[in-house]
Amino acid sequence: GADSCRGWLWKWTNYLKGYQRRWFALSNGLLSYYRTQAEMAHTCRGTIPMATAHIQVGESCHLVLSSGGRSYHLKAASEGECQRWVSALQQAQASATLLMPQSDDSGDEGSVPQEDRALTQGVLKTLANKLDDLSTCHELIGKHGAALQRSLNELEELRGCSDGSDRAKALNERATLFRITSNAMINACRDFVDVADSYSRRWQKALQHEKEQRHHLEETIEQLAKQHNSLERAWRTRTKRPPVFVAAGVERSQEGDDSDENDEFFDAMEDSPAFITVTAGGNAQHRRSGSNQSVMSGGTSHDWTHNENLRRTRRSRIPDKPNYSLNLWSIMKNCIGKDLSKIPMPVNFNEPLSMLQRLTEDLEYSELLDRAARCDSPLEQMCVAAFSVSSYSTTVHRTAKPFNPLLGETYELDRLEEDGYRSISEQVSHHPPAAAHHVTSERGWTLWQHITIDSKFRGKYISVMPFGNIHLLFHSSGNHYTWSKVTSTVHNIIVGKLWIDQQSGDIDIVNVTTKDTCHLKFSPYSYFSREVPRKVTGVVEDREGTAHYVLSGTWDDKMESAKIVDSSQGCGGSECKQKMVYQTLPPKLLWKKYPLPDNAENMYFFSSLALTLNEPEEGIAPTDSRMRPDQRLMEAGLWDEANVQKQRLEECQRLERKRREAQATQALEEGQDIEGYQPLWFEKRSDDSTGDGTYVYRGGYWEAKDRQDWSQCPEIF
Repeated sequence: GADSCRGWLWKWTNYLKGYQRRWFALSNGLLSYYRTQAEMAHTCRGTIPMATAHIQVGESCHLVLSSGGRSYHLKAASEGECQRWVSALQQAQASATLLMPQSDDSGDEGSVPQEDRALTQGVLKTLANKLDDLSTCHELIGKHGAALQRSLNELEELRGCSDGSDRAKALNERATLFRITSNAMINACRDFVDVADSYSRRWQKALQHEKEQRHHLEETIEQLAKQHNSLERAWRTRTKRPPVFVAAGVERSQEGDDSDENDEFFDAMEDSPAFITVTAGGNAQHRRSGSNQSVMSGGTSHDWTHNENLRRTRRSRIPDKPNYSLNLWSIMKNCIGKDLSKIPMPVNFNEPLSMLQRLTEDLEYSELLDRAARCDSPLEQMCVAAFSVSSYSTTVHRTAKPFNPLLGETYELDRLEEDGYRSISEQVSHHPPAAAHHVTSERGWTLWQHITIDSKFRGKYISVMPFGNIHLLFHSSGNHYTWSKVTSTVHNIIVGKLWIDQQSGDIDIVNVTTKDTCHLKFSPYSYFSREVPRKVTGVVEDREGTAHYVLSGTWDDKMESAKIVDSSQGCGGSECKQKMVYQTLPPKLLWKKYPLPDNAENMYFFSSLALTLNEPEEGIAPTDSRMRPDQRLMEAGLWDEANVQKQRLEECQRLERKRREAQATQALEEGQDIEGYQPLWFEKRSDDSTGDGTYVYRGGYWEAKDRQDWSQCPEIF
């Protein structure tokens, strides 16, 4: 349109460089500039909204644009070119100002192009007219239908009379009238669909345009964050302060784990039922609960303190994290949109544990499963939902990344003596990184999972997306539960403190045996929300969809369960959305996070269990993560040596991969079957419940350990 324009202009930069040639683009009421045309795809250097801009035309092709305290001094190559830009800018300004009164208060007045606005208005008008036609037809069909019905009744009465032929004629006329109206209605419907269809493509285009604008905006914010960061550093240098670098795990919250400000929970009186709404918590302040609380509905009081006599003494500390500083942005800026597992990262961003050990940490609250195994009712047993939430509690301050295991790396955790279970996991694929895990417990359950991790750097944050299902089978009841994990996001990659949010949303736990379900909702953090941060709510329903329990809490502290005694449709919020209001018995504690060990902030915020995971042990497989040299050196605080080892291991893995690829190519040329990579302790099968390919434990690991026969293990370290 007349109010969009692109081309080269000279822009005053500074006294050293004077005027520099820049590519300008005017569109949607925004004037943006780039160093080159190609930069339009990724890096906008600045933007002025025309709605609030002041245009000043000087002599000899000069013009000044100012808005919100910013000014662009511009010069066109010729008088004609200058005139072209001035009229386009004035036109854009007029359009943007025209749209301003209609805009809301969100501050994005110029964001809807005028032609799109006019187009949308036109379409809406057409659709409204077509709707009018439809309702007219509807009325007529109603009238004619009623008349037709009357005629039929009269005809019925007069079957035996002589003047039947007149009646039949009248009936015929009415039927014809009815048919004509019906046809008109069908045609009106067809028109309606055609109009909607032809414009949906244009709307698609407008939407795409909005997405691109948003992308530019994100790039600009990133640019600002980088400038902000370097300004801060420059200021610190000037004031002779020691620099604080933005590195994973360097600038951390020092409060440890005391997050018991005003968390919101149910208002629940001791003896009377409480009214609660699943979508919003009450406003009661809660005390940090004592160690003995009744657990699970109808459950018994449970002592949370461990029975120390049973435990072998395991270590309770690791060397303090050295204070190495490294600018995260200097490495991350080249990784936007890439898969992080493919980028060689120094150990400075890691914690001294592998992804296999992180996966095993899911078992920290295995006693929840021991208790669930003793439940009679499958609905009550569904409170394994609290177990699925507990696995996130260890991550709240853990912003460093675990080591990406080498292909064929394994990790065992033998806790038969203390906790009644044995766990084995193996890295079954390197790209994408995938691990298989199998746990058997003498206390009545088996758990297995095959998880593929996809982590992407998005510019200001990292998303870690786990794909795959977790399976849990209770031996005595035969109940088989499945669920998956939610996406975690690490924020503030560029500047500020790193923090983690278990962000996107929902977990559905399904009892495959009985078809009971529990839908858990993880509320994403919002700066403006009055909700409790890290809130999780859920409802346990039977196969008919009847709700039996409400779960509520936060993923970093505790979960409670309340038995439902009555439910009704409530009305919440300004739009009066339908919300279920459940009347429940007082809630019972299902799970409570253990406090972090002393000095945790200097030990990567590891929990007591995490501190023991990398402790050297006798008799384990040579492929075990505890044997991994770079990880061992890093834990000991020797990071430079660790980085040398890490590069060596990754290079060996690359060579091994090339060797396998060459073998496969040769087999293909010789017409033989290609034997893909086969893990040692797990095998690929199709998942009964989903039909997807999954890795399950084929057995043999613990037997090999008993014999101390590790001859099958590959040499990976």
